[in-house]
Amino acid sequence: MLKVTEIQALGQGRMSPTQMLPLYSESVQAGFPSPAQDHIEKKLDLNDYLVSHPVATFFVRVQGDSMREANIHSGDILIVDRALEAVSGKIIVAVLNGEFTVKRLKRENGEVWLLPENDDFDPIPITPESDFEVWGVVTWVIHKAQ
Repeated sequence: MLKVTEIQALGQGRMSPTQMLPLYSESVQAGFPSPAQDHIEKKLDLNDYLVSHPVATFFVRVQGDSMREANIHSGDILIVDRALEAVSGKIIVAVLNGEFTVKRLKRENGEVWLLPENDDFDPIPITPESDFEVWGVVTWVIHKAQ
């Protein structure tokens, strides 16, 4: 099971201090390069961009590789929103039998499953005997570019 080793609540409102960074109006080409333009569109506050519900949002650090096909790797930081509904197909952070885990939620024909994104791991059925609680929906994954 992919364990979440650190939980850090954002607390009430915004994180402090706020650092505004430049957001350029020109997009970065992933195909044929074009000359760069030095046009700053505005200053970007990552809180505004990444956190829709500050009071209900927290960060967690990932440990393990059961979600690698979803581009979630050990050491990544997840941004998790507790205000969002955990619908089938979403990646969630949950507590299962006393351990935190991140998996894709599947609800089908009255059954609930936690699906890994790595063929080395088996899907986990959620049964009436399971001690299971959804903690939130993963909205962003932060990891260093290779």
